[in-house]
Amino acid sequence: MEMHITETIVRLLKEQHRSVSFAESLTGGLIASTLVSVSGASEVFGYGFVTYSDDAKHRLLGVDQQILNEHGSVSPQCAAAMAAGALSHSGADIALSVTGFAGPAGPKDYHPVGTVFMGLVCRETQQVKELHFTGSRNEIRSRTMEEAFAALLDFLRSGDTTP
Repeated sequence: MEMHITETIVRLLKEQHRSVSFAESLTGGLIASTLVSVSGASEVFGYGFVTYSDDAKHRLLGVDQQILNEHGSVSPQCAAAMAAGALSHSGADIALSVTGFAGPAGPKDYHPVGTVFMGLVCRETQQVKELHFTGSRNEIRSRTMEEAFAALLDFLRSGDTTP
């Protein structure tokens, strides 16, 4: 991934006097780690949550156990709740979450490997996007990170105060 997109995100967040937080499951901190490789990221990023297990999603982000039981951790409902929890717990202006199956195997009764849900939320509104990737486990994780940064950049460039 090009450093350019993360540098642009940090610059835009600074210009807009906003901060971002991430709630990551399948990427395991890859998004936060990549953002903090940019000098000055500490001015716009203070918190990240790696919530790989359902228990972590529930305890650290406040994802309702009913969502996890009824919809599963790889669901639009969980992605929305993860982003809302990251926003609430971090005090950031924008929160982005990712949850999905990176493979090589996933539960047979859920979504196929490569299914990812991404939530983007700010104080006024939220959106959830369903994505599908192919490739190895690390390729799916990397593509998820790239799409997360692309969505965040699009949001910041829109000039809107809501995602």
